[in-house]
Amino acid sequence: MTETFSIRKYLRDLKLPFCPGCGIFTVMNTFLRAVHELGHKDLSKFVFCSGIGCSSWIPSPYFIADSIHTPHGRSIPVATGIKLLRPDLNTVVFGGDGDIVGIGLSHFIHAARRNLDVLVIMVNNMVYGMTGGQVAPTTPFGTRTTTTPYGSFEQPLDVARLAVTAGACYSARWTTAHPDELKDSIKTAIKTQGFRFIEVVSQCPTAYGRRVGFKDVGEMLKWLKQDSVPIQQAEQMSEEESANKIAVGVFVQRKRLTLTETIYKIIEEAQRSAK
Repeated sequence: MTETFSIRKYLRDLKLPFCPGCGIFTVMNTFLRAVHELGHKDLSKFVFCSGIGCSSWIPSPYFIADSIHTPHGRSIPVATGIKLLRPDLNTVVFGGDGDIVGIGLSHFIHAARRNLDVLVIMVNNMVYGMTGGQVAPTTPFGTRTTTTPYGSFEQPLDVARLAVTAGACYSARWTTAHPDELKDSIKTAIKTQGFRFIEVVSQCPTAYGRRVGFKDVGEMLKWLKQDSVPIQQAEQMSEEESANKIAVGVFVQRKRLTLTETIYKIIEEAQRSAK
């Protein structure tokens, strides 16, 4: 693209709802930069789904695009219907960790198993940010939250690896301190078919950072950068060594028949046999 990127070209003239220092704007900006670099002058070839939570505000109502704001945790099944009806569109789901793998965990697993041809971008701020900072499925062990004042007593869910096990064609994890790598990952995922998942570990200074002792957003970003290790290195570390690290990179990239391809093939076969 020779045209200079402008985020305003893709956004409605509305005030964004995110707290100062929130990493969600980084995810929004990086996604739209990736779309721009792929040559999309607008979002007419995309449709977006999102549930409930801070991250679910990324596309709706701010993108100048078709989008559906669904009940909590139900964005993926809605995206399933859209993709089966309009396989020509790039269907993208945005959500937080609570939305995607808390209440929406079953939908996430089965979408990966079926190889639903959608891209799911999950912003992992490690708590339920919008509702007060409660413990989430991704909260690091021992972390103080509003519902675990003495520290979380559960091990966090490794969502990027879960996506691989469930059958995703593409699974990656980055942080908001890795915008260039995240942008390239989004570009790859948009061009790939099948169930694609990108986890973005993000700072939440309001509901997470201040409770665990970070002084400011800069300190949180420094932590995300310093505690990140490439997935290849993480796989060589012991469980104790990797406990406080964030494994980043591409976990899997492979090709499988998509759910859309399989269903349309069956429909064609049924129509032929009925003649």
